Amino acid sequence: MTMTILPKALVGILSGVFTLTALAADKIQTEGATPGQWTMDFDAATKMAAEKKLPLLLNFTGSDWCSWCKLMDEEVFAKEDWKKFAADNTMLVTLDFPEDEKIVPAKYKARNEMLKEQFHVGGYPTYIILDSDGKTVLGQLGAGRDKTPSSFIEEFKAAVKLSATNVAAYIKANPDKADAFKAAIAESRDADKALDDWIATRPERNEENTKLFEGFKARINAANEKLGEFE
Repeated sequence: MTMTILPKALVGILSGVFTLTALAADKIQTEGATPGQWTMDFDAATKMAAEKKLPLLLNFTGSDWCSWCKLMDEEVFAKEDWKKFAADNTMLVTLDFPEDEKIVPAKYKARNEMLKEQFHVGGYPTYIILDSDGKTVLGQLGAGRDKTPSSFIEEFKAAVKLSATNVAAYIKANPDKADAFKAAIAESRDADKALDDWIATRPERNEENTKLFEGFKARINAANEKLGEFE
C-alpha cells in the first residue's frame, strides 16, 4: 500500500478547516438566545426563559484551561441526546472565565464576575439551574467522570421538578393534593435554606457541629422523601 505524504502547508490548512468546522458546530452565541443553544448573553437568555417558561442552565466554566469543563463539554454537551433534550427544555448560558481574555466580550466580564459571586461559585465547572424568572435557584450540578447525557438529563429533571411551571402543572392535574404538595415544597426549601444559612456562619469543624450538620442533612432527606410521594 502506497502512502501519500501531504505537504506540511496543506496539512496545516486542512487541520485549520477541521478545527473551524468543529468550532462552528458548537459555536457559542455572543448575542441573543435560542432554546437549547449556548449563549453568553445572559440578559437575552433570561428574557427568552420568561417568554417560553423554560428554566436556565448556567455553565460557569474555564473553557480553555479547565479539564473537567472540557470533559463535560465532550462527553455530555456535545452529544446529540443532550442537544435534542436541551432544545425543548432549557436555556443554556455560558459564563466563561478563560485564560484567553479574547474569548469573552469585554461587556460581559464584570457581569460574569457578579454572577459568580451572587451564586457563590467556588470552582469550575459549576452548573446552576434557575427557574424561568431568572432568579430562583432550583439546583446545582457538577462534573463527573461517569456523567453521560442520560444521567445529566435525569439530574436536570430532578432539579427542575419544583419549577413554577411544573408545580402549576402538577397542582392543575391534582387539585386534591395541592395543599399537601405546597407544604412539602415549603418544607424542602426551608430545610435547604437552614443548612445554607448555617454553612454561611462558617462553623468550626468539631464533633458538635458534625452532629448539627447530620441533623440538617436528615431534615433535607426527609423533606425530599416527602416530595417524592408527589409523582
